[in-house]
Amino acid sequence: MGAHRSEGRRDWLQQDAVEQPIQAMNPWNIMIKHRQVHRRGRRSQMTVSYTDPVISMDLLRTVLQPSFNEDIMAVFRKYMRFFEKAASNVKENVGEDVQTDHLIKEACRNCLENAKQLFSDGEKPAAKPGLEPSVKRPRPIEDDSSQRGSPVLKKRPKPKTSEPIKRDGPKWDPSRLNDGSTFVLGSRANKALGMGGTRGRIYIKHADLFKYAADAQDKHWLAERQHMRATGGKMAYLLIEDDVQDLSRSDDYKDGPDLKMDELKPFTVPGWMIEKMQKAMDAQRSEKE
Repeated sequence: MGAHRSEGRRDWLQQDAVEQPIQAMNPWNIMIKHRQVHRRGRRSQMTVSYTDPVISMDLLRTVLQPSFNEDIMAVFRKYMRFFEKAASNVKENVGEDVQTDHLIKEACRNCLENAKQLFSDGEKPAAKPGLEPSVKRPRPIEDDSSQRGSPVLKKRPKPKTSEPIKRDGPKWDPSRLNDGSTFVLGSRANKALGMGGTRGRIYIKHADLFKYAADAQDKHWLAERQHMRATGGKMAYLLIEDDVQDLSRSDDYKDGPDLKMDELKPFTVPGWMIEKMQKAMDAQRSEKE
């Protein structure tokens, strides 16, 4: 039985490895040409610059990504027995309703997230969501050592952390996004709602919000129009302004002393970016947590 469960938990790793094979060609033989592309249409004229260093490096990353993915999967397969053992222990201690496969995937994602600190540009790293327990435990962990005198029951995580993220209803209908929709930077929304001291907290506290991860082309467009500063390889998320405004009117924020909605600075985006957002929303809505 134990061996059968271990093999079942490896299926998703092997499946990912098959789906993303290493490209046979040598990526260094591929030339990234710098050029200016002018696109004219009925609505407006748009210039897309491929001389931007961020776009050039992202093109190279795209070529190398399959090789990276295969190497990363090999590392995870090396350490998978530790994750499997830990997940099995959690299931024995907590109960049969624990999904060990979900725990293993979450641990792997947190490993990748924390590995970003290896390439930090010197900024103080933000608190990682992976440090917050996702299941209830009968015994305190090492993080509870500072509260040894407190009953264990008071340290239990909030129920919402173990509930599935709801991504349905009108807010997750891609058709709600159009040329008149306004968006805000996730960092500004975080600050406007009074959470500026903890970068990215809005994504953890409100995981059911739609957030769009801007790619290199999006960030170049946003930086050119001074909606954001050039971020290099850093992630930049866009949120729908209406969603943030709805949060500000909720009981959690409407009377908060740190509420500063003038920090949002909303803006519109071109149609080609709207189309990418609609595809991203549809993909996120279809994800199985």
